[in-house]
Order: sequence, then structure tokens, then C-alpha cells
Amino acid sequence: MKQFTLQPDQNSGSKGSVDFLNGLNKQQKKAVTHTQGPLLIIAGAGSGKTRVLTYRIAYLLQQHKAMPHEILALTFTNKAAREMQDRIRSLIGDRAGKLWMGTFHSIFSKILRFEAEKIGFDSNFSIYDTSDSESAIKLILGELNYDPREIRPRTIQRKISDAKNQLITPNDYKHRFVSSTLDDITARVFEVYDVRLRQANAMDFDDLLIKPIELFEQHPDVLEKYQDRFKHILIDEYQDTNHAQYKMTRMLAEKYQNICVVGDDAQSIYSFRGADISNILNFKSDYNEAKQVPLEQNYRSTKYILQCADSIIKNNDKQLEKTLWTENADGHPITLLENFDERDEANRVVQHIQNLKMRDGYTNNDFAILYRTNYQSRVFEEALRRKGIAYQLVGGLSFYQRKEIKDVLAYLTLLVNPEDEQALLRIINEPSRGIGKKTLNDLLKKSRNQKRSVWSIIQDVEGTDLYKPAISRIGNFVSMIHNLRKELEQGASLLDTTKKMLDASGYVKSLIEENSAKALTRRDNILELQNAISYYEQHNKKPTLSSFLQEISLITDTDKYDEDKPAVTMMTVHGSKGLEFPVVFIVGLEEKLFPMGGRNGEEADFEEERRLFYVAITRAEETLYFSFAKMRYRFGEQTQQMRSRFLDEVDPGVVRTESGATIEQKRDRFENDETTIDYGTEIEYDWKKPKQSKKPSNSGLDFETTYDDDPYQAGTTVMHPTFGPGKILQRTGSGKDSKVVVFFKQRGQKTLMLRAARLKVL
Repeated sequence: MKQFTLQPDQNSGSKGSVDFLNGLNKQQKKAVTHTQGPLLIIAGAGSGKTRVLTYRIAYLLQQHKAMPHEILALTFTNKAAREMQDRIRSLIGDRAGKLWMGTFHSIFSKILRFEAEKIGFDSNFSIYDTSDSESAIKLILGELNYDPREIRPRTIQRKISDAKNQLITPNDYKHRFVSSTLDDITARVFEVYDVRLRQANAMDFDDLLIKPIELFEQHPDVLEKYQDRFKHILIDEYQDTNHAQYKMTRMLAEKYQNICVVGDDAQSIYSFRGADISNILNFKSDYNEAKQVPLEQNYRSTKYILQCADSIIKNNDKQLEKTLWTENADGHPITLLENFDERDEANRVVQHIQNLKMRDGYTNNDFAILYRTNYQSRVFEEALRRKGIAYQLVGGLSFYQRKEIKDVLAYLTLLVNPEDEQALLRIINEPSRGIGKKTLNDLLKKSRNQKRSVWSIIQDVEGTDLYKPAISRIGNFVSMIHNLRKELEQGASLLDTTKKMLDASGYVKSLIEENSAKALTRRDNILELQNAISYYEQHNKKPTLSSFLQEISLITDTDKYDEDKPAVTMMTVHGSKGLEFPVVFIVGLEEKLFPMGGRNGEEADFEEERRLFYVAITRAEETLYFSFAKMRYRFGEQTQQMRSRFLDEVDPGVVRTESGATIEQKRDRFENDETTIDYGTEIEYDWKKPKQSKKPSNSGLDFETTYDDDPYQAGTTVMHPTFGPGKILQRTGSGKDSKVVVFFKQRGQKTLMLRAARLKVL
């Protein structure tokens, strides 16, 4: 264990302090040594918040303010938790292993494993990821006689998730939150979905946050036990907490009030998944005795980059007061790339990457390309491949979401929790063993009519009136699961059990017999899963199949990022949070893309979009590029783009075009040059008079005559004979090829051919 020398500390007011405090600045030291009562640490981007959190935990332990098991540290990614634990271990040794440290979902799923029976679950409950939840909802929609092609399961899943994060129960939703046909459908599905989860001994991701609250409210003695256990609570990225996380941690902190939250309101970017910025803005109101410590010195970025970020975020109204500063070098001005279209943008970004590698000695993993939405990655992938530049795509299809991996995990899930209906239905006929859809439908009908699980029915399949050949096949399947479960209970290793399952089920054999390139790739992926299982078994003292399944179910996109991989990183801005790169390209800076326009008829939240841009800027350490395209393919047609309003909010003194001009000089040139097309403005014309509008073509821009009396424009409220009232979000094409994208309040978003849509303007 590393030894520390105690010495007087004039700043902290304590009897002594360990020597590692000497490496902290004044504000960081205040945050580390304030050990009693609520504390709000406003940590600006790149201000060393991870260091403060780790040193604070080490200080609590070194000063005997807490035992390791009395400290609860909550993060939003497994990567952040691992990084903190490694740093703490380097400071205090192996005692760091006894800390309760991890993501909200992992920590509270651990608590639920211990206490599940108190709220009606078995300790081996399954955890449904988003795709599992959507599959369950799709099945329920069918049973309620809704067409999943009309009512998308993902839409219902998101509405249920939003409700859960606001602690709204199915009963509350049904009686208080139904204001449309879609809400009514959601209420009906929500009620059934809640029952199905309990019957399957399963929880979804949202349940991992709301079931602990249910547990604590129903069992005050359990709440008090964990209040006494966690005398000190630390929460990272507090601005990203939702209502359920807020309530849960406030309940735990109520007794001792030793809660320390770290966050930056300027980096609150997850409202779409329920994050509530008011949690951090109102912290001092929630905890009257709270002390606030700002961390304002930035250690990451150059002065130019920091000045750029500050000039953007000051345009937001809702924010806590702070001023970031740095002792780093001025660095280079931000470079603005103006491109004709998305392919031109991708090619130009890749060319700059090549130039920087040759000129300044950067390597591939020094670069990040950040975009607003995942679909933007395609053209950059193509451009990088053409130039032979290695890249890693973060946020694409997860390894654990691939079909063959989900299939194998469903088999393993049944060995732990055979009541899991989704897992059972997924693999009872995978690979094909002659159990058809009719048989499965008959099983589901029996399950619903008898209010029994499908597993309980097929265990006594001989007593059913199912199709006789299917009875034998189901019996063989049940015997296989029973035998594998028995071997696991008798101490067989997880790897051996997995291999026997793959052999007994015939899964790998079916891939080999198919002998296609795709099938062989799937087989290789299954072999990689076996490697993961083997690694898990070797690196855990008490490995169990249940804990392995739990661990991989909680893997996030950010956890897949490999900072040591010699490859250019591509990811969404949301995915980049918490990371940093020497060189960053922020691409697609155009209106309705970044900032994103309002969706489903809702108003755009430009304050959050601006915070998102701020996050993107502050990922850069040394060199930063902004990029936008004047034309872009959208909905299959090339459309004219307007550059992002955020480019007009940036301090013009810190941005230069490739020619060296400032943004202001560039704007002046457009205004004074009548022959230059300004892609960011629209020409005003008299109402109902013909005008010229720019129309993209292969050769550049030509013109056609259109008329302003066409009523079917974006923003128009219309009525459809089937879908009901709606609002036009977008109009594309011309003449008989005109299309409109309409958001219907009762049926969601639809793309319609205008000539056949039978729309009536309201």
C-alpha cells in the first residue's frame, strides 16, 4: 500500500492532510477536504473533476472519516467507474476494492439482487435491454389487436420509459396522462407490460432505478439499513440525473446529509432520456446547508478553444455562474470548413487528417469526428476507407446486440431464469427444431387463458392438446434446458456449460452447415463470446452466470471506446461526453441538423442543443475544426442547407476559414458580392406572385418557377381522413413527386405523396 505523510494543511482547517493534496489547486483542495454535509462541485469542462472525486474518496478513507464500504460513488458509465477505481487503488491500495462504486444501474441492480424477494421478484431476475422491451411490447400490441407496423413498438417503449423515469405508474398513466389515441394505446400496453415483466421475473433498465424506490418506500427498515451503510454518497455528472435518480439518492442521503454531487449545468445534454437540469440548479434549495465550490481552471484545452466554448454557452439563460480559464497556450484558431455537400465535407475532413498526420506527427487515435446523428457516419467511413485510414465507430450495433449473440445469451438466460418469456420465445425454435408459429401461438393462448407462464406449461407438455409432433420436440427442448441447469448447479464452469449448450442445441452446427460468409462470421462472433465468458470466469473470485449476464446487460456505448486503438474515432456528440482528443472535427453544423429541429411537432430546445455544441467544443485539446455543407441529401433528395446559427454566435476572433478570413469578413464578402449565392438566406417575394427558387441539380444550381399560394408548406395544420389532424414538418420534391412529412397527433409521423394524400388544410 502506498504510504502517505501527514502534514499540516493551512487551507483545510483539519488537523492534518495527506501529501497528495499538494498537487491540487486551491478550489480542488476545498472540494476534497470538505467532508461533512452536502457539497455541490460545479466542475467546468476539463477542470479535473475525476481527480477531485478520487482524491476526495481517498481523503475520506485516509482521514478515517469513512470505511470503504460506507462510501457510495455513482457514475454514468462503467468506464468512468473503472477509471476512478484504478486511480483510488493507486492512492490507497486494495481497500479500493471494497468501495461501492459503479453506474446507477449496476449499483442498484446489485442491491435489488439482495432485496428482490421483498418486492416480489426472484434474485435471479432478468434484465431487459431496449430491444427486449420492444419485443415484449410488440407481442402485447398484437394481442391487443394493434398492428405493430402502424403503432411502432419503439414509440410505445419510449413513452413507457419516460413515464417510469417520472415515477408514473401504469394506473397513474391511465387516469391522468391520456390525451390522445397514442396515449390511450400506451396506457393499455403499459398495464399489460408491467404484469408481464413481473410474471417473467424480469426488470427493464428503468426498473433498476424505480424498483429501489418502491423497495425503500415499502420497507423503511431496508432504507435505513442502506442509509447507515452509505454514510457518504458521491454522484458524478449530477446534471444528467433524472427524477428517479434524484429521488432515490435523496432518500439515501436523508439521514446523514453527506452527499457530494459533481456536475456542470453547461453539459446537461440528456433531456431526451429524462435528465432534469433542475436537479443541479436547485441543489442548494434541496439541501439548505450545502456548500458550493466551483472548479474553473481548465487543464484540457487551448485558450482559443476555451474562448470559443465560452462565447457559445453565454447565450444560454439557464446556467450557474462560472468563468473558465486556463494557463495553457493560446493554440491555433478554430478552422471553419465550408463544403458543397456531405461527400465534399467527408473528403475534406479526411484530407485535413492526412495533412495533420504528415505535418504535425499526429496519429490516427488523436482524431475524433463528432456528428449530431449516427446516419452521418456513412460518408466519413467511405472516405476513410478510400484513403486506407483505420477508424473505430462508437455507437453502432453493439457486439451484444448481434442476432447470434442475443440468441446464445437467451439460452444462457433460461438456465438462470426459465420464466423469462422473451428469452424462451426467442430460442425455442432457434435453430429450427420444427416448433412452428401455430404451436407458439397456441402456447401463448394457453399461457394467457390459464394465467401461467409458458415455461410452466411446456414442462408438462405431454398433458396438452398441442400438435403431437410438436409435443415431442418441445419435450426434448425442455429436457435439454433441465440437464444444462442441473450441470450448472452441480458446479460446471460457465464456459463448459456454454459449449455443451451450443452443442446440444445444434446452434453452431447449423451455422457450419449453412457455410455462407455471413454464417461463418456469426460463428466467429460466438467464439468471441466464449472468450468473454472465459475472461470473466478467470478474473472474478465468485463467477456466476447470473452476474455475468447482469454485467454485459449494463454495457454502454462509451464502454466500447478503445482509446489505445490506432484508429480515428467517429461518434455522436452525445457519445463523446467525458472523452477528449487532441484534434476534433465537429461536422454537419447546419440548421435542423445541429441544432436539431423540433421532432414530432415539438419545439426545438435550442438551449440544450447549444449545451451539446459546448460539449463538442470542449472535447478538443489542441486543434478544432467546424464544418458544414451547403447541400445535403435528405429523404432521398438533395436539399439546400442553411449553416448553423451557432456559427454566428461564436466569437469571430477565434475562428478562421481555410483561406484565413474571419467569420465576419466572410459574411461581409457574401453581402457585397451579388454573384455569390448565399446559402444561408431566403429571398422575400410578394404573396401569390411567381418567384425563383433554387433547385439542386447534378450540374450545380438551376431555377424553376414556383408559386407562393401553395398551402401545403411546413408548419401548416392539416386533416387526413384516416390519420386525423396533423402538422406538416417538411415538404420535398416538386410537381407530381411532391412529398410531405406530417406529424399526426394520433398516429405519429408519416411521409405521404402529396397528390394522393387527401389532406385538407385547417
